[in-house]
Amino acid sequence: MAKGINPADLGFFSALASSGSLGSAARELGITTAAVSKRLAQIEERLGLSLVNRTTRRMSLTPEGEVYLEHARKILGEIDDMEHVLWGSTQTPKGLLRVNATLGFGRTQIAPLISDFVKKYPQVDIQLQLSVSPPPIADDLYDVCFRFGHPPDSRAIAKLIAPNKRILVASPNYLKKHGEPKTPNDLIKHNCIGIRQGDEAYGLWRFAKSKTRNQNESTEDIKIRGNLTTNDGEIAVNWALDGQGVLLRAEWDVARYIKSGRLVHILENYHTPDADIYAVYSQRHKASARVSALIEFVSGAIRK
Repeated sequence: MAKGINPADLGFFSALASSGSLGSAARELGITTAAVSKRLAQIEERLGLSLVNRTTRRMSLTPEGEVYLEHARKILGEIDDMEHVLWGSTQTPKGLLRVNATLGFGRTQIAPLISDFVKKYPQVDIQLQLSVSPPPIADDLYDVCFRFGHPPDSRAIAKLIAPNKRILVASPNYLKKHGEPKTPNDLIKHNCIGIRQGDEAYGLWRFAKSKTRNQNESTEDIKIRGNLTTNDGEIAVNWALDGQGVLLRAEWDVARYIKSGRLVHILENYHTPDADIYAVYSQRHKASARVSALIEFVSGAIRK
């Protein structure tokens, strides 16, 4: 038997890995379990490597199997992209999609939307990675990244998903005890909850007093102080709810608490720099049906 990789085996192995067992793969592929086992053995013989650890009820991939699967899905995804270019939007999205998002936003917003997305497009396999800062696009660690603010890398394509502003909030109990700041400079006297995320300068809050978000009359930088700092936005919101201090946070993250009265929007006449939500991807994914479908799906859901 000739050594090497047979392109026809890539789809089979991807289906096998997704099924979780030889029996499940047999049912999905419409063949017998013996036939699945035989073909897997042939693939491993051609490669001279063991790809799967077999047990009576379950199977798991070897380290070599993980590498084979990762590249198989990437190749299959590129084939899907080519089909999309050749035949247009009639193609159903399918293949591997590596998604990156920031910690809090990814956990509370992107993860639930991905669950809904794969119900609509079950042939798409998604790997979601959450990180404090978006990884450089040159590292090829993701296919699409949902992030705040326009990316500095001009080689990337950035699509605006939704406008987003950051606002100042505090709990009614905190304001009752410490008073409500009337100007940004008053924040110097308050306990401010710090968040270390991304490349932003830590501890520096910038304000503009304006009639609209885009007509700045003046700007003011305030060096805040406080005894609580975290890199997790959800923790920071919980501290604010607990009356620990003033918090600068994205509106989507605190809007429900303002509506319920658990947090109060303060300094409403001042605005901070925009933190609009973008979907970022490389030029090579411009024709990807699954990337386009996910961005459209997330954009539609968030704008609602």
